[in-house]
Amino acid sequence: MNPLLALLRYEPLVRIEIGPLSISPHGLGIAVGFLLGASIFLRWCREAGLPDDTIYSLVNRAAVGSIIGARVAYVINHPGDFSNPLEIFAVWKGGISLLGGIAGATLAGVPKMRAEGLSFWKVMDLAVPCVTMGIVVGRIGDLIIADHLGKPTEFFLGYVCPAVETGSPCLAAVGEAVHQPALYDLFSASLLLVTLLRLRKTPRYTGFLTCFFGAWYGAGRIIEDFFRVDDTHGTGLTGSQWTALVVMLLCLYVLLVKRDTPWHSGREPEDMPPEGPEGSAEEPADELPDRSEGEPENVPGSMPAQPPATGDG
Repeated sequence: MNPLLALLRYEPLVRIEIGPLSISPHGLGIAVGFLLGASIFLRWCREAGLPDDTIYSLVNRAAVGSIIGARVAYVINHPGDFSNPLEIFAVWKGGISLLGGIAGATLAGVPKMRAEGLSFWKVMDLAVPCVTMGIVVGRIGDLIIADHLGKPTEFFLGYVCPAVETGSPCLAAVGEAVHQPALYDLFSASLLLVTLLRLRKTPRYTGFLTCFFGAWYGAGRIIEDFFRVDDTHGTGLTGSQWTALVVMLLCLYVLLVKRDTPWHSGREPEDMPPEGPEGSAEEPADELPDRSEGEPENVPGSMPAQPPATGDG
């Protein structure tokens, strides 16, 4: 075995016992990641001129939608994990999908954006760095409990299976190593976060940051899932890989071919930056128009943002 594997040898902390309470560092990481991302989103939306009640409504809808979407996506991809339909609702036993959570959060926010006449892409451009921040924090929680352990390996970043309980089954013998996809995702998401924060400083066409996020994170998930242990249902790719592949290809088309927002809708918050040199048909608004001006245009569908206790997150 590669001696460098000893660098990733540690005993996970699966539960924290405080009196009668049993707290999962993984669940704590999800909560902290969501709250941190939501706080940054709140500040950026205020700077963009959105009222607090609208922002809080979007965040609350995203919280509920992420839980539902994460569970639904996991159930669809792992139907054999449930012996009876009631087990589907036992979320506390684990089994949620990160990509499903992002999709659920986005879909839950669309009706509110439409009701307020907001630009879907402008809101999403504000949200994706915050989503990435939540992923980074959530993956730290995964590493603490040693969750999402993958296939056996001798790679120097492999995780040495301990003799104690881990967040997910370790498929190698004690003392042998497995891939740790959560670590790979942490590296990728951290670089993505830094890149998004730099890119948002320069005005670009509406939807650019959203599509950049989709292309980068989609590509990362396709690669990472080859090191995971998950169902492919005879297709050669996991459900997350198929989802990520579709999102990545659509986003690359926008970034490399169309170079403009795929669809335009809604009004823009007053202080959002103007369109970039490539331009779009949508003109920046100096102020939020009165809601009585008429029904907003239909908002387009969303991309397939929070991390799971176990499963394909």
